[in-house]
Amino acid sequence: MKVLVIGASGTIGREVVEALAIKHEIVKAGKGSGDVQIDITSPASIRSALDSIGKVDAIICATGDVAFNTFANLSREEWDVGINSRLMGQVNLTQIGTDYLNDGGSITLTSGIIADYPIAYGASAATLNGAIQHFAKAVANELPRGIRINVVSPSVVTESLGTYGDYFPGFHAIDARDVAKSYIRSALGIETGQTFKAFAGN
Repeated sequence: MKVLVIGASGTIGREVVEALAIKHEIVKAGKGSGDVQIDITSPASIRSALDSIGKVDAIICATGDVAFNTFANLSREEWDVGINSRLMGQVNLTQIGTDYLNDGGSITLTSGIIADYPIAYGASAATLNGAIQHFAKAVANELPRGIRINVVSPSVVTESLGTYGDYFPGFHAIDARDVAKSYIRSALGIETGQTFKAFAGN
């Protein structure tokens, strides 16, 4: 299979690439690194990158920015960070990417545990993570040619506790390598319209 991994240089993306590269052809992508550059906030960038890559069997998006702030202080600009990246970036990637997927291909998007378990400063992230999960559930019924779509919703990863641990007091962290298994399940399995919750109890 030929698999496009967006966010390939990130903590989770690196583990996804390592797991898939054993048997599959991987195209690594990121905003400023990889085999091809792609900015998911820009439909033109998405289309240009996919034009250069050509047809693929799977698209994995392991990226998507959100802003953290108290609800009272969240500015419209901060809301737009997540709206343009986590939500519409992945929606646009799905809509455009469908044209570049082979029959029976798959798309895997990313949300996060905050959709289910809110945290301080996380109102925007919770809202947009939930929205992308509902989007995938709905659009799975409309994708053509047997194309599947799923979402991976990870907890805070162990490797990022030094940066984000204070935001997740008492949460069970998960190793990025274990999160990557949910992306593999989505890309290589048969399920569609699902959210794979990569955290304790799921």
